[in-house]
Amino acid sequence: MLEFKDFSNRDNIIELRGIGQSYDGGKNFIIKGLDFLVENKPDQGQFVVILGMSGCGKSTLLRYMAGLQEPTEGKVLIKGQAMDKSQRVSMVFQQYSSLPWMTVLENVGLALKYQGMSKQERDARAMELIELVGLAGHEYKYAQYPTLSGGQLQRVAIARSILANPDILLMDEPFGALDIRTRLKMQDLLTSLWRKYNSTIVFVTHDISEAVYLAEDIYIMKSAPSRFVEHIPVNLPIERDRTTKRDPIYTELVHRVEDTMISVAEMG
Repeated sequence: MLEFKDFSNRDNIIELRGIGQSYDGGKNFIIKGLDFLVENKPDQGQFVVILGMSGCGKSTLLRYMAGLQEPTEGKVLIKGQAMDKSQRVSMVFQQYSSLPWMTVLENVGLALKYQGMSKQERDARAMELIELVGLAGHEYKYAQYPTLSGGQLQRVAIARSILANPDILLMDEPFGALDIRTRLKMQDLLTSLWRKYNSTIVFVTHDISEAVYLAEDIYIMKSAPSRFVEHIPVNLPIERDRTTKRDPIYTELVHRVEDTMISVAEMG
């Protein structure tokens, strides 16, 4: 079992301690004794990818971190503080999550509206993000399909999440429904935003090549009951582009992660 030994550091940005999840009053646990730690790296941030077979609880862990679900047992801490409603973290889902009756501008600035910021100021800040994600000219369109493409709708969700909380971004297979060309563009957009804002990104995917291309660290979960069993550092340059995928180190890492995933699946 993979062990995390630095839970005493108050500067850790995300901590899951002794997590258990049961849906039958504790008779059976689908997650048991799970620990997870993401250290804070000021002025750098980090990109963590979680891999595991379907049903092992990857998305459930993100919901804990986002404050959308409470575990049956254990603790969830964000920046050293117990998770509560005031600490909820933005999350980007595979399904398009924008409000279709609002414009792109209104969607991106929504969190700032709830914070009481004036319309003029939140629109100005929202436009900065809209321009960064390549949606300038679409700000007054309604955030719905087919007015916007799938890739554009995910750009709206990413911009909204970063504006709400640039420190932490949780992403649950956000590019899974996109075509390959759009998916590759979104990967590069995401890494550019990560470097700009020094965010801590926790990203769930089933795509091994995507995981290696994006991540600094890959953590692999097993099922029955679920917990983390492998950590694979990604020893690639922070600046990555299409040539990265031709690098022998990248290819070797993809094969290593693939072999590890097969080995973990055989654990049961």
